[in-house]
Amino acid sequence: MDKINLKMLDLLARDGRMSFRDLGDAVKLSSNAAAERYRRLVADGAIRHVRARVSPAALGRALEVQIDVKLRPNVSAERFEAALRKLPQVISATLMTGSFDYAVRVACADRDELVRVTETLRGAAGAQETYSRLILREIDLTVR
Repeated sequence: MDKINLKMLDLLARDGRMSFRDLGDAVKLSSNAAAERYRRLVADGAIRHVRARVSPAALGRALEVQIDVKLRPNVSAERFEAALRKLPQVISATLMTGSFDYAVRVACADRDELVRVTETLRGAAGAQETYSRLILREIDLTVR
């Protein structure tokens, strides 16, 4: 990974919609050379996704919560993750070390919907224990 690729990754992390022309100008390459480097970064796995990061509030889900989940002993990670994929309120989930197995981030329209999600996690998804925390503000440190 050379300095040009690192600079490109930094720029794209801030603005994934940047044109190859602007990207090339920023790293002193032609737009074709920047596009070729971009394709290699994708092929090598350095760039995993390019997508819009939509505000859950814009979708009517302003209540964001971090739920730590400890699975029941007989529940596999695969089973739990499959159950999460069926819940549209789940934004992300991370397998963790420590007291809890997963950190699950959800966005709900209201408290009643959060209760339903938590009950689903404890029931069908196989959570033994949950610990929920309301997200007050997120600070995006990828953009500096």
